[in-house]
Amino acid sequence: MAKKERYDVLADKVLEYIGGKENISFFTHCITRLRFNLKDQSKVDVEAIEKVDGVIGTQWQSGQLQIIIGQAVGDAYALICEKAGLDEQESVNENLDGEKTKFSIGKIFDAISGCVTPLIPLLIGAGMVKVIVLLGEMSGLIEVGTSTHTVLTFVGDSGFYFLPVFIGATAARKFGANMGLGMLVGAMLIHPTFIENVTAGESLSLFGLPIHSASYSSTIFPTIMAVFVMAYVEKFFAKISPDAVRSITEPLLTLVVMVPLTLCLIAPIGSVLGVYFSDAIVWLFETTGFLGVAVLSAVFPFVVMTGMHTAFTPYMLQTLATLGYEPIICLANVISNFNQGAACAAVAIRSKDVQLKSTAASCAITAIVGGVTEPAMYGVNLKLKKPMYGAMIGSFFGAGFAGIMGVYAYAFPGSGGIFALPVFVSSNGMTLIWMIVGSLIGVVVTFIATLVLYKDEEKIA
Repeated sequence: MAKKERYDVLADKVLEYIGGKENISFFTHCITRLRFNLKDQSKVDVEAIEKVDGVIGTQWQSGQLQIIIGQAVGDAYALICEKAGLDEQESVNENLDGEKTKFSIGKIFDAISGCVTPLIPLLIGAGMVKVIVLLGEMSGLIEVGTSTHTVLTFVGDSGFYFLPVFIGATAARKFGANMGLGMLVGAMLIHPTFIENVTAGESLSLFGLPIHSASYSSTIFPTIMAVFVMAYVEKFFAKISPDAVRSITEPLLTLVVMVPLTLCLIAPIGSVLGVYFSDAIVWLFETTGFLGVAVLSAVFPFVVMTGMHTAFTPYMLQTLATLGYEPIICLANVISNFNQGAACAAVAIRSKDVQLKSTAASCAITAIVGGVTEPAMYGVNLKLKKPMYGAMIGSFFGAGFAGIMGVYAYAFPGSGGIFALPVFVSSNGMTLIWMIVGSLIGVVVTFIATLVLYKDEEKIA
């Protein structure tokens, strides 16, 4: 009840200042932000929204209004959905009469993010189960081959193996297709019979059309692309089907078109794109080495500001599925988060302003422990500028050291703070140690650099 009361006013004000619930065409959220796709952007009063208690900041990204709330964004999201009469994580299926938005790379990332974001809790849970199994093996508490080891292993693997099915559901929501059909498209890509034929190297065909043999478990791109196309196919048959038999013809004819299209064309293309996407990032890492990791960590706060950090999730899933580890993004993100907090901690110590000390201290805890950096970035470091410079310097050195030592992430991170450290556990245990050392180097360098650069007379406007 307390959480509901806390965000009651915020929910009312946000709905009022975005032009009312009727102005919403799609509404979702990520870990820290409310994300609105709106019919008429001119109705939005951004200045009024930023003054609402509980709102950290706002920004427009690829035509989407993002309202930064922080870690408790889920509570605000649920209450806004309740007040607006919206289903959580579902779009409002209304045809917009306004002008069509232009195609852009940002919209592609937004579409992918909209399909993956609802699954982040699932991925975090499955990833942490895998971490528990690895820690149990290393400590001897969970022996390989025991029933407990077997059960925990297939539970952790299930979150990733069945990704095509999960993505089928969220992609259907995102693109306005039937959720059941979306899940079926994903399920047929990992059906045991199909997998057996792929494993045995046997060729399959459908009506004489050759089916590409590939393993689609733990992938997301093939299903996203297939469901995107399916949304248009389904709407076409819904429009031309007689009402008396529509409940039969719409799903049947949609599958008649989508099954060969998916298995013979779309899924293979999606699989290849996913592999090339991951290979491109890995190539960049192998080419630039630790320097690339160091630079990415230094500029990661600006990546977060643009909202592009959500676009890394598909890459991380693909890389973990194909390589078994992820060498760049997780490392750069975690160390950057630590240093946003370290910069705030230095401000809290140096400043004599009581309000600033309190704000900086709380932001430091949020960034380091919870891995949520928006309060630190927007509330302190960006406004004072010098602490942000300090954090970037620390991130460069900390991530650079971790990159030199070959630190990789072996599971999907549960957060970007201290609770993400277990995903760096390797079979010999040294990866975690080097990650901790790299993080400490970054924090110390950030703290000292911020103390040197920041002067207390530089107040927040």
